[in-house]
Amino acid sequence: MKLYYSPGACSLSPHIVLHEAGLAYTPVLASTKSHKLQDGTDFYTINPLGYVPVLELDDGTRLREGPAIVQYLADQAPHKNLAPANGTLPRYRLQQWLNFISTEIHKGFSPLFKPNTPEDYKPIAREHLSSRLGWIDGELDGKDYLMGEHFSVADAYLFTVTNWAQHVGLDISHLKHLAAYRERVAARPGVQAAMKAEGLLK
Repeated sequence: MKLYYSPGACSLSPHIVLHEAGLAYTPVLASTKSHKLQDGTDFYTINPLGYVPVLELDDGTRLREGPAIVQYLADQAPHKNLAPANGTLPRYRLQQWLNFISTEIHKGFSPLFKPNTPEDYKPIAREHLSSRLGWIDGELDGKDYLMGEHFSVADAYLFTVTNWAQHVGLDISHLKHLAAYRERVAARPGVQAAMKAEGLLK
C-alpha cells in the first residue's frame, strides 16, 4: 500500500492508523502547495481533487477521504480493535464520531487556514469551533478515548485535527478533559512513530 500524505495535514490520521495497525506501507509525500510529488508527478493525476490523504492498494485501486481510509485500514487488522465489527451498533457509533469530526471540527478549521477568509469572519469560526470542542470535552469526562477505554480510528482523527488549534490562534488549553486526552493519544508509540515519519517530532 501507498499513503499519499502531507506533513501535519489530515493525512496524519491514516498515517497513525497504519502504525497502530502494524500494516506495511510506503509513504509518498504530496505537497499541498505545489500539488506535486517529489519526483515531479502532478498530484492531480493521483487525486483529481488535489488533496490528501489517498490510499493506493497493491492492485492500484485508490481510496480517498480519511474517514473511509481509516475504516478500511482498521478492517485489515481486526485483532487491533481499531474499529468495532461492521454491522454492529458500536460501528455506527464510530461512524457517528468520524462524521462529526469531519463536518464539525475538520471543516470548521478550513476558513482559518484560507488566506482569502475575511478577518472579521475568523472570530466567528473560532467561536463555533470552541463550542464544538467544548462539547467534545464534556463527552470525554470519565473516558480514556472517544469510544471508551479502547483507542479507535476516531481518536487518530480527532488528535490530528485538534493539533491545528495552535496554528490558527485557537486556545483550547481550558478544555481539561480534551487536554488530558490529547496527552494520552500523543504518548502512544504508534502516534509518535507516525509523527516522526512526517517530521513533526524529532
